[in-house]
Amino acid sequence: MRLPDWIRTQNRPERHDTKRLLRRHRLSTVCEEARCPNQAGCFSKPTAAFMILGPNCTRNCGFCSVSFSPPKPVDSGEPLNVAEAALEMGLKYVVITSVTRDDLEDGGAGQFAGTISAVRDRLPSARVEVLTPDFRGDGAALKKVLDAGPDVYNHNVETVPRLYHAVRPQADYARSLGVLSMAKDMAPDIHIKSGFMLGLGETYEEIIGLLKDLRESGCDLITIGQYLRPTRNNLPVVKYVDPAVFEGLRITALDMGFKYAASGPLVRSSMNAEEMYEHV
Repeated sequence: MRLPDWIRTQNRPERHDTKRLLRRHRLSTVCEEARCPNQAGCFSKPTAAFMILGPNCTRNCGFCSVSFSPPKPVDSGEPLNVAEAALEMGLKYVVITSVTRDDLEDGGAGQFAGTISAVRDRLPSARVEVLTPDFRGDGAALKKVLDAGPDVYNHNVETVPRLYHAVRPQADYARSLGVLSMAKDMAPDIHIKSGFMLGLGETYEEIIGLLKDLRESGCDLITIGQYLRPTRNNLPVVKYVDPAVFEGLRITALDMGFKYAASGPLVRSSMNAEEMYEHV
């Protein structure tokens, strides 16, 4: 399917400076690994979503281009490298995400906590948002991350429950909702965030049901974007959703009680995260 006119991005030479900085600190970003269409714009600001726990994921999701390969050993120097890179970039809002590491006892929660602490130490005034995997529903691992004190906790559901078998075969919809609910109960003062994609074959009724489930699970902030096929090995796009539909869903989400809703074809989970936080 050809990209519609409303999905267009521009290349910007400034992004290469950010890439060189990231390589110097031996860091990966979800922006690059997931082939985000907004990468050039974000890198030129500069800003980035740091991806910890290595470049290889233990799950093989149909929508994602992150490498599904045997994971590498956890780098003990990674938390400090993230903090130093964030300091050099002059970030006031730091987003930390990761691959899924089902091979680790705590799913990598300790590395999240250590990275939050390192950023707090080097950039005391910066806000921190984490976008984590589901930790297999382990409340102790989740608590380890929340006790480190992020300002925003994010876990994406990605799609409607009917499509999980194709889109997220090793994940579980109810488990993801449970993680969001646990996070809200454990840290009621932290903003809880989630996101999902359109264009994978979901119906409008399923989208509304998903929004209701997220709100009932304690989700405060929501991002809704268009699925774009990152490689030929990933799921095909079923439909390019009209921008007017995204705008309607944004209004619907706010009417449901979400504190903020970002909804549009090129919206991504970490896109304009600082602006979202400042708004709420």
